[in-house]
Amino acid sequence: MKRLLHGYQHIVKQRLQHSTTLMAFILELRTVLEVALKSQPGCQSFSPPQYYSQLITEMEILGWDKLLFIDAEFRTLQLKAEDSAGRQHAITVKLKSKYPAEAPEFSADLPIPLVITWTSQSTLANVHSQFLLNVEALSDFWSVLDEIDEKTWVLEPEKPTKADSTRRIAIGNNVSIKVQIDPRHPKMLPECCLLGAEHVVTPLRNKLNANMHLWNPDCTVLQNMKDVLEIEFPSPTTHEKSSFSVECGICYSYRLESAIPDQVCNDPRCGQPFHQVCLYEWLRGLPTSRQSFNIVFGECPYCSKPITVKMVTGNA
Repeated sequence: MKRLLHGYQHIVKQRLQHSTTLMAFILELRTVLEVALKSQPGCQSFSPPQYYSQLITEMEILGWDKLLFIDAEFRTLQLKAEDSAGRQHAITVKLKSKYPAEAPEFSADLPIPLVITWTSQSTLANVHSQFLLNVEALSDFWSVLDEIDEKTWVLEPEKPTKADSTRRIAIGNNVSIKVQIDPRHPKMLPECCLLGAEHVVTPLRNKLNANMHLWNPDCTVLQNMKDVLEIEFPSPTTHEKSSFSVECGICYSYRLESAIPDQVCNDPRCGQPFHQVCLYEWLRGLPTSRQSFNIVFGECPYCSKPITVKMVTGNA
């Protein structure tokens, strides 16, 4: 009660001073407690019995095997679904107090907005069916990413979710390509960004621009990238990831929070990689460095050759 009345002490004291009898004070205290209870986020009134009976009936129709989780208040549920390729998916359903008249909130790990149509006649079985349609529409998208994850060394994201549409794929030592797969058109040419030293990246960029017309939607995205770039991607069956996980030359670590080294010295004899934030802070601290707009110019900490880095967002 002491915790519940925190912030109401002055009101309780005031009501005590103005109450002529003990019973009058108890009635006043009850009113204050009711107000305090209503303001507590975890103290919600129970739903009527028919709410729970309908929820149980709907789960029996859908199948209890589809239920992954339900909270103690019977408000938040997680339902699982399996697509035609055997992938497991989950949808979170947050029920409102006026369910089913009031539409629940829905969320799922998808690369595009989840589309669920709800009416007062809808049920959890309807939601589950619609969710399956959502995931089946993305089957080709996940197949493209599954092949990339299985047959190449993905540097980022470290632990991709089903909502992630970007992959940074290792090509060689300090050279990689970041691809953004379109969830609605996954077999088309993705957005590509080559990362690494200019003397290595430039020939690859030239091939990408010259061979774009070779892209064949009937082939896999991975095969198309091999054909367009005229390369073979290092495979987990033939290469160790440590070959591409070179530490930053300033902080001596590979992963800095969620970032990996993506700035490389362009001198072919050096090629030392750095985290963007490390290189930026290093160059900014040198009196010989200069800045033009959002680019900082300076010298490589290893070979003293010219090196540049974009200003880190959020820094002055």
